[in-house]
Amino acid sequence: MNKTIGILAHVDAGKTTFSEQLLYHTKSIKQRGRVDHQSAFLDNHAIEKQRGITVFAEQGLFAYKNSTYYLIDTPGHVDFSPEMERAIQVMDYAIVIISAVEGVEGHTETVWNILKKHQIPTFFFINKIGRTGADIAAVMKEIKDQLTEDTYDFTEAFHEGDMDEGLIEFIAERDEEILDQYMESGYEPDLWLRKLQHMINATQITPCFYGSALQDIGVKDFLEIFDLITTTNYKNTDPLRGKVYKVRYDENGTRVTFLKILSGQIAVRDEINYGDDFREKVTQIRKYNGNQYEQVNVVYAGELIAVIGLSNATIGDGVGALKSVAHYEMVPTLKSRVVFEDEMNPREALAYFRMLEAEDPSLHVMWEEKLQQIHLHVMGAIQLEVLVEMVRERFSLNIIFERPEILYKETIESDTIGYGHFEPLRHYAEVHLQIQPGERNSGILFESKCHTDDLNTGLQHLVGQHVMEREHHGLLTGSPLTDLKVTLLTGRAHNKHTHGGDFREATYRAVRQGLEKAENILLEPYYHFKIKVDIEQMGRVLSDVQAASGRFDAPLTLEDKAIITGVVPVATFMEYSTQLASFTHGKGAISLTFGGYERCHNWSEIIEKIGYDKNADPEYTSSSIFCAKGQGFTVKWDEAEELMHCLK
Repeated sequence: MNKTIGILAHVDAGKTTFSEQLLYHTKSIKQRGRVDHQSAFLDNHAIEKQRGITVFAEQGLFAYKNSTYYLIDTPGHVDFSPEMERAIQVMDYAIVIISAVEGVEGHTETVWNILKKHQIPTFFFINKIGRTGADIAAVMKEIKDQLTEDTYDFTEAFHEGDMDEGLIEFIAERDEEILDQYMESGYEPDLWLRKLQHMINATQITPCFYGSALQDIGVKDFLEIFDLITTTNYKNTDPLRGKVYKVRYDENGTRVTFLKILSGQIAVRDEINYGDDFREKVTQIRKYNGNQYEQVNVVYAGELIAVIGLSNATIGDGVGALKSVAHYEMVPTLKSRVVFEDEMNPREALAYFRMLEAEDPSLHVMWEEKLQQIHLHVMGAIQLEVLVEMVRERFSLNIIFERPEILYKETIESDTIGYGHFEPLRHYAEVHLQIQPGERNSGILFESKCHTDDLNTGLQHLVGQHVMEREHHGLLTGSPLTDLKVTLLTGRAHNKHTHGGDFREATYRAVRQGLEKAENILLEPYYHFKIKVDIEQMGRVLSDVQAASGRFDAPLTLEDKAIITGVVPVATFMEYSTQLASFTHGKGAISLTFGGYERCHNWSEIIEKIGYDKNADPEYTSSSIFCAKGQGFTVKWDEAEELMHCLK
């Protein structure tokens, strides 16, 4: 039986040490490494050893009883949470490590919420029980209060394969069939075990264990019970279905694509389809354990593997019969410009950053041709520091980053119709688009109401492709457009003169011309925050949130603690964790998660600061081009509507 398990936690909770123990006890590694000794098997990158944190989601491989386990050790620092979220989507089970001293921390809740969203069956392991200040009961209460009430301490719940009475009743209380069975004829071990396995897989129960990974307390017992109560059902005989979850370039510069096979099998020399209709031959298959791998000829459902040969694969691509899906909660809200210390041509360096972007799509590398500059999206300052080290180590480039800036977006508040016409000599396309405000954080949606008598289905799809293929610039700051519904109303082509690219030009101009007539608004990213402090510090926090242009819900009090939730602009709150740690002497807890985009609180100041000139953007124009007497001529946006052919 193949099982993929992920180890997740707030930074410093001990997940890498826990992973080392699992690998050691199953004889996958010969000796246990330690993060503080820079000898951890899975933290094998030089940057991870130096910093003592996990940056990359690395995988281990071990066998236990009748199962093969693929273990993914994920980053715990919030700056690398996109890497963690990508790994979550191929896990069969997640093990969340919680410190017995610090308890449920900010990032623990973030991890839990993402696991719930993806419906990943989860286990808790309360770690570091041997440390001064450890309080298992208090942490169990925090788990029930802040994460889930459907948890039970499994640490001593099994005796020679049978459950204790408390666990028997805990399961029966959550299932009517089992409860009736219990009342009529009592406990039946096999039935209860099957029902427990089902309830864990359905995320109805979250088992909890405790121990100490560093002192090797409770880890072996955890593994034994975990193996007993987890089950997967992958089928090799079904058609191939898989998912790309990671891309790496090895030391030779070879592109390595990591897959989870959900059904079917892959053999070397097989030609497989993936992503947007790509089809390529697999030339090599690898099974990784840390940074070591063995080559194999065939792999089966349920396995985590790496292949050579898929030159265009991107993270989130479906393989075989599985469609591509890539939607992530952990979205960068900052951008920064790369500054080269050496006499390096930025255009030449762009290829290196494209490699980094393939490995981490959240970087969203942007090339500004006019300024010959590279910009990328980031989560925070620690990620930038790591990127500087990575670029120097891998590509021998010395770089620094400018101070990160907020990633703004734009949308509209009123309906409009945009008209675009592109008719230089021997070209022809006209597009009419209705542009409406969409729901907040919905992105851009497209539909067509155009009659096929006006444009055939292929050209209608082409217009939709051009609407969706790029980030269109707004008029206020040149930031990406979002939260729009774009509807193709009508259009026109010419049998002889319409060529490739004509409808792209007409579509872009129609979008831009519509914006000129609409009420445009600026959006900024917001955090959902959750802050836990002593009650006497609550007033200070509420005042700080208001000063930061945020909003808070009615505070919740638990004994001598106050829990405050709400939303606040990223721009005003991105460094608040440092302030909170200062005035609470490190005892305050804060969780910040991306909460989408809302109207910018200081929009006029930002528009003035950015100084975008909508008429000087070389990639965008709201004017149309018409043709008369064999010559094309430009018509400004406010005069173009009168000349549109479809309106005559």
